[in-house]
Amino acid sequence: IVLASTSPYRRELLNRLGLQFECVAPAVDEAAEQAKGLDPGSLARTLARRKADAVAAQHPDAIVIGGDQVIALGAEVLGKPGSAAAAASQLARLSGQEHAVITACAIVYGKRAEEFADVAMLRMRPLNAAEIARYVALDQPLDCAGAYKIERGGIALFDQITASDLTAITGMPMLRLCAVLRDLGVAVP
Repeated sequence: IVLASTSPYRRELLNRLGLQFECVAPAVDEAAEQAKGLDPGSLARTLARRKADAVAAQHPDAIVIGGDQVIALGAEVLGKPGSAAAAASQLARLSGQEHAVITACAIVYGKRAEEFADVAMLRMRPLNAAEIARYVALDQPLDCAGAYKIERGGIALFDQITASDLTAITGMPMLRLCAVLRDLGVAVP
């Protein structure tokens, strides 16, 4: 099994299963895909598949898992903020708003491919500038699209979450991934 990702969040989710796997950074130009103007759901699915395909070309006998996550505020995609100021700006935009977390997964094994996506709807409670500053200092969510880590202190930012698979919010829809891995003959607990 090869995880076509360098995301520590996806690695941690896959580690929960106790499976042996390696992580390989996929050679995919995400900015070029984003520049195509795809809707958020199509963008997440396309990036997940491109990542899986890129790594599968190097590991043709492996089960390759690619994933991508898009935070969509309406039709707008919010990326990783990269700085505390950008994180605060994203949180201010999300304050009091509902947004979608679209998490796509692509599994490539030989000539077989399976793709799926999970969409969770999250409503952030209204936040003031002091709450935003405290949160950014607490979790340093600079590498997270949407500027929050829901698995940490970020949970306090929300007043409603509608999701069929909570693990999708943190990076990988594990319920469906486990089902696909079982179908491929992987002994998943």
